[in-house]
Amino acid sequence: MKNTRLPIALQQSVMRCMREKLQLANQQLATTYPEPEINYQQRGTTAGTAYLQYWQIRLNAVLLIENQQAFIDQVVPHELAHLLVYRRFGRAAAPHGKEWRWMMESVLGVSASRTHQFTLTSVQSKTYPYLCQCRDHQLTVRRHNKVMRKEAEYRCSYCGELLRFKVD
Repeated sequence: MKNTRLPIALQQSVMRCMREKLQLANQQLATTYPEPEINYQQRGTTAGTAYLQYWQIRLNAVLLIENQQAFIDQVVPHELAHLLVYRRFGRAAAPHGKEWRWMMESVLGVSASRTHQFTLTSVQSKTYPYLCQCRDHQLTVRRHNKVMRKEAEYRCSYCGELLRFKVD
């Protein structure tokens, strides 16, 4: 998979946002949490992931380039909030529970949205059509290959029927 070249100005904007939000949190919480490591290795349709034990935020470079300011304003604080909640409350806190919502809204001053609304066309992988008795399904390449190798089978979560590959 090819690496996406990320403009330095965009990386600087990400760091500026992260530092501003971290400083705000440290002031309001009377803490001195260090800056987390940020890398741009997140793949697929996920915009970002917080690696709690590593104090690291992984961001999707493709979605960042395509959605620049909206990405910075939403995703960077979202992932930072996960790290801050982990440090303050431990693993017991639900990923998007009341502690995370409080951290987002009351401490970081950002709307607590669990998912992004970015267009995913450029980062979506190929899917394969499958059928059951109630609807059409799209399986990822990985799941499709497992079915073809007879390593796995999948059932519809609604009707319970075994999914079958739709041959055109």
